[in-house]
Amino acid sequence: MKGVLTGCMLSFAHTMGEFGVVLMVGGNIPGETRTISIALFDKVQTFEEGAADSMALFMLLFSLVLLILINLLGDKHFQGLK
Repeated sequence: MKGVLTGCMLSFAHTMGEFGVVLMVGGNIPGETRTISIALFDKVQTFEEGAADSMALFMLLFSLVLLILINLLGDKHFQGLK
């Protein structure tokens, strides 16, 4: 159970930064299928460096917080699970 929950959380964190598959499968429909990684790509393509930097920093911090939570939750809540 511990491995399944950790895998789900890591899959979510990985998918936040996924670009190619999301663009190919979901497309780039603003407000419907657009993800932060695609929005970041669009900002870079239009030379909006400030917005791109902010989005990249948000993704970095979000991933870091999520990884810290995975470790903390794993240590405290899943000690008895095998």
